Amino acid sequence: MKIALCFIISYDHILNKEEIWREWIEPNKDIINVYFYYKDLKKIKSPWILQHALPSQFIHETSYYHVIPAYLSLMQYALKYDNQWICLLTDSCCPIISPNKFRALFYTLWNRSIMSWKPAWWNINVHKRANLALLPEELRLANDPWFVLKRENAEQILYFAKNKYHVVKTICDGGLANESLFAIIMHGYKQLRYKELPVSSVVKPLLYLAKWSLPMHKLNYNSPVLNEVTHLADWSRMHSATSPHIFTNANSKDIQFLEENLLKNKYAMFIRKVAPEFPDDILRKYTQKKDDHIIPCEPLLFIYRRWILHICNVLYYGLSIICILYGLKYILLYNIV
Repeated sequence: MKIALCFIISYDHILNKEEIWREWIEPNKDIINVYFYYKDLKKIKSPWILQHALPSQFIHETSYYHVIPAYLSLMQYALKYDNQWICLLTDSCCPIISPNKFRALFYTLWNRSIMSWKPAWWNINVHKRANLALLPEELRLANDPWFVLKRENAEQILYFAKNKYHVVKTICDGGLANESLFAIIMHGYKQLRYKELPVSSVVKPLLYLAKWSLPMHKLNYNSPVLNEVTHLADWSRMHSATSPHIFTNANSKDIQFLEENLLKNKYAMFIRKVAPEFPDDILRKYTQKKDDHIIPCEPLLFIYRRWILHICNVLYYGLSIICILYGLKYILLYNIV
């Protein structure tokens, strides 16, 4: 079971911090797949990006206000493979934790989606984004546009998009639908509600120990979708009316934001709006941090699935070889006779 890093790139068709990303992915390459959604394949110059670009049949027309087709194509393609987590990213995103901590988060939260959401904060009668005024009040929701989905939630989104096409079109026609659609769909599937799970007296101590062994996590076992931030963005210093601050020169305010928000947001994995000129050594301070106190513990289900796959391969190829050998035996005996 793996993690899909799903990038949406446009304009210059580059990844602002490709070298940082490749360094960061390398220690976890056994559990990471990389996919790129693009607008024009001819503009891609990086061999690495080209190697991981989606096939052309998965590319559809998109724009800043209408980017949902890119999300759906990335999810659809990622689900063709053994990806349990789907991380939605842009060309200006960058990792902001160590590979070891990222692996630990995945091993701990592999069966959870992590997406910050809340009721829409704008005047829905003035701003038409996502056409929320046309929806029932309980569906007037907003979500961070970049987040982490578990496989089952991605499947639900794709099913909804296919079977509730007119609802999705209504939301998308309002523009900026990626900041509302996913919370709306998850609400429809009751993934945003808190509900008590029946926990036996035997399981409770195990859950307690799991939390204790990874004190950095404040696990919430009652919510299918954790309402937490995964992609840090500084909206206190907006670059434009629709864009957060762009991290360019690593000034004191940039460093203060990173330090404070990494402490505040325990599920943060990435940072948004990193310019190409932002100092690499500052980023490496976080991506190459020695988190030796964090010991990733692979879930038993992962180990079971891996060994079952090995056993099935051995049986399949073993039986094939036996059949071939027996066939050769009878052919040789027939020729001798």
